[in-house]
Amino acid sequence: MLRPEQMSKVSVAGSRTVMEPVIETVHGMNLVHLSDYDGSWDGFEHGDPIEGSEDASEKLVTVRALESILDLDDDEAGPSRIVSQEEIDDELDGIQTEVNELDDRRDEIRDELRQVNERIESIEPFVDLGIDLDLLRGYDSLEVRVGHGDVEEIEAALEDEETVDAYETFTGDEVVAVFVYPVDDAEGALEDALVGIEFAAPEVPDSDRAPETFLAELRERKGELQDQREQIEAELAELKEEVGGFLLAAEEKLSIDVQRSEAPLQFATSKRAFIAEGWIPTERYDEFETELQDAVGNRLEVEELVRADYNEQGHATHAEAVEPEESASEEQSPAEEEEPPKAATDGGQPVGANGGATMMDDSPPVVQDNPDIAEPFQMIVNTVNRPKYSEIDPTLIVFLSFPFAFGFMIGDIAYGLLYLALGVALYRSESVGLQAMGAIALWCGVFTTMFGYLYDELFGIHMYELGIHLPFAGVISKGIASPDFVNFWLVAAVLFGIAMLSLGWIVGFVNDLQHGVVESGLENLSWVVALNGFFVWVFSQHLASGKPGFIVGPEAALNNGDIAGFLTFSGFPETVGLIGLGLFVVGLVGIGIGEGGIGLIETPAYIFGHTLSFLRIPAVLLAKAGMAFVVNLLVFGEYVDAEGHTVFGLPTQDIAAMDAQFAGLLHIDAVPFALLLPIAILVFVIGHIFVLLLGITSAGIQMVRLEYVEFFQKFYEGGGEKYQPFGYDRSHTTQD
Repeated sequence: MLRPEQMSKVSVAGSRTVMEPVIETVHGMNLVHLSDYDGSWDGFEHGDPIEGSEDASEKLVTVRALESILDLDDDEAGPSRIVSQEEIDDELDGIQTEVNELDDRRDEIRDELRQVNERIESIEPFVDLGIDLDLLRGYDSLEVRVGHGDVEEIEAALEDEETVDAYETFTGDEVVAVFVYPVDDAEGALEDALVGIEFAAPEVPDSDRAPETFLAELRERKGELQDQREQIEAELAELKEEVGGFLLAAEEKLSIDVQRSEAPLQFATSKRAFIAEGWIPTERYDEFETELQDAVGNRLEVEELVRADYNEQGHATHAEAVEPEESASEEQSPAEEEEPPKAATDGGQPVGANGGATMMDDSPPVVQDNPDIAEPFQMIVNTVNRPKYSEIDPTLIVFLSFPFAFGFMIGDIAYGLLYLALGVALYRSESVGLQAMGAIALWCGVFTTMFGYLYDELFGIHMYELGIHLPFAGVISKGIASPDFVNFWLVAAVLFGIAMLSLGWIVGFVNDLQHGVVESGLENLSWVVALNGFFVWVFSQHLASGKPGFIVGPEAALNNGDIAGFLTFSGFPETVGLIGLGLFVVGLVGIGIGEGGIGLIETPAYIFGHTLSFLRIPAVLLAKAGMAFVVNLLVFGEYVDAEGHTVFGLPTQDIAAMDAQFAGLLHIDAVPFALLLPIAILVFVIGHIFVLLLGITSAGIQMVRLEYVEFFQKFYEGGGEKYQPFGYDRSHTTQD
C-alpha cells in the first residue's frame, strides 16, 4: 500500500527465427516494460526494425494527418472492427486524395475570403466619404490625401502653411478627404502641412467604380465564397461520417504494427540470436512464462533475473538475484553463443542466469499500489514527481490529510453539497485527469459537509437560527464570535503541523535505511526529537509567565471546558518541560552530526517556520467564515436578541423585538420589499458563489502548499519511472 507493486526483471532469449512471434505474444500481453539495450556486449548490436516498419510509419503519419483535417475524435469511431492491411492499402489512397482535394479547395476559398474581407474593410471608409475613387488620385496640380484625423486641426494647419494656395476638405463619419492646390506648383505642400498632426491615411483602392458599387460587388463575392466554404464543410462532414471509423481503426492497427516492428531497436541481437529484457509485476511472472512457452515452445529461454524486493526493515533491495531453473532450450543459448560481460541491475550485485549479465543497469518502473479510494490522490503526488521504487508512496497520507484539512477550513453543509455536485460532474467525464479531480472534489465535499454539520452552518448561517436542531450540530465553532475557539484552532493547527512534520521525517528515516540505521536516524529522527522536544517545552509550565496565556496556564486553549468538557490540559509539569528542552538540545546535536552546519542553520526554518506555517489552516477558516458572514450580513442584517446574542434577521427571527445593528437589504423600510427581494437574492447568490470559488482556490492551494513544501520536503525525492508496458489498449479494433 505504501510501497509500489513489486517488480521483476525478466529476460527472453532465443533464436532470431522466433523473434517475431515472441514480439507478437509479448505485445498482446501488454505486460513488459522493455529495457533498452545499452550496446555494451561484444558481438551484440541493437536490432533492426522488422520489414515493413517504414511503410507502416508513413501510412500512420498519413492517417493522423487525415484525422486532423477531418477533426476526428475517438468517440466518433463507432463499434470496434477488424481492419486488415489489405483494406488499408486499398482504401487509404482514395480517401487521402478526396480529403486533400476538399481541404485544398477550402484553403483556397479561405485565402480568397480573407482578401475580400480586407478589401471590404479598405473600401468602407470611402463609401462613407461619398466620392468616386477615380476622383481621389491622378492629379497633376492637386495634392490629395484621405485619412482619419481631426478636421478642425487639419484646416488650421492648412491655413498656416505658406505653400498652400487653396484647399478643400470633404468629411464622412469616419474619414476626411483633403484637396490642396500648392503655391507656384510647390511640391509636398500637403505633406508639410500635416507634419505633427495625427492623420492616418489608408491606401485608396485601385478601382474606377463608385465605392458603393465596388462594395456591393465585394459583398456579393463574399457571400458566394461563404456558400462554397459551407458546401465544402458539408462534404467534409459527410466524408468524416463515412470514413471516420475506418481511419480511427486504421490508426490503431498501424500504431500497433509500428510498435511491434520497432521493438527490436530495444533488443540485443547477433546474427542468430536475440535477447530482450524488461520489467513485469512479480506476481505475473508465471503467467508471462507460460504464455511465451505456449507460443513458441522450447525454442525460447525465459528467466527471472531480478526480483526488486524489500527487506525486513522496509527498504528496497534493488537487485535480488533469482536462481534460474534448468533451461529447456534445445538450441544453443545466446549466452553460450556469445558471452557478454557481467553487469549489475539498479545498483545491486551482478545478477542473472548463473551470475550472467543484464543488458542495462536500470531501475524498476513504478506501479503505485494504492486502494481504489486513495488512487485519485496520486495526481497530487505525481504533480511533484512519481515516487521512486525505493520510496514510500505518500498517496495514502495525502488522501487522509488533504480532504480532512480542506473540509475543516471550509466547513459548511451547503458548500459541501455543491462540492459533491461538482465532483460528480467531473467524475462522469471521460478524461482520466478530470475523473481524478472529480474524486478529490467528492472527498473534499464529504469532509466539508461533515465539518459543516459540526459547525452547524448552512451558507454561513447557523441551522438553529433557522429553527433546525440536530444532535451534535454546533459542537464546535469556527470562532467568528468566539475567541476561545480561535485560540483553540491556533493550538490545534500547531499540533497538526508537529504531527505532519514528524511523520514526514519518520517516512524519511524509513526511505534512508539503505544508508544505515545510525546515519538515517541522525539525518531524520534527530529532527523529530528536536521538534517534539522544543514544543513539549513550549507547552510546559517552565517559564510559564513569559508564555501566552492560551498556550499554558488556567486560560490555556486546551484547558477550556466551554469548548469540550474533556479539555483539562493546562501545560506539562516544569520537569517534563526541562526534559523536552534537553531533547531539543539532543536533537540539535544529532542534526549537527548528521547534516553538519547546514542542518543547524536550517533549524529555525524547520522547527519554527514550517510548524507555524500550518497556522494558515485556521487563517483560511476564519477568512472564509468572515466572507460568508459579510454576505449574509448584507442580505439579512444583524440584530441582538433578548439574551444579548447577535443573530441574522432571518424569517425565523422576531426582529421587531430586537435591537438592529445593521438592517440588511431585506429590512430597509424606505424601499418596497418587492424591489429589495430580487436584489437581495442576487447579492446572496453571487456572494456565496464568490466565497465558494475562493474556498476552492485558497483552501486547496494552501493545503497543497503544506503537503508539497512542509511535508514532502522532509522525505520525498521522486523521479520514479512510469510503468509503460509494451502493448496497446485497443479501443477501435479487435484482435486480428
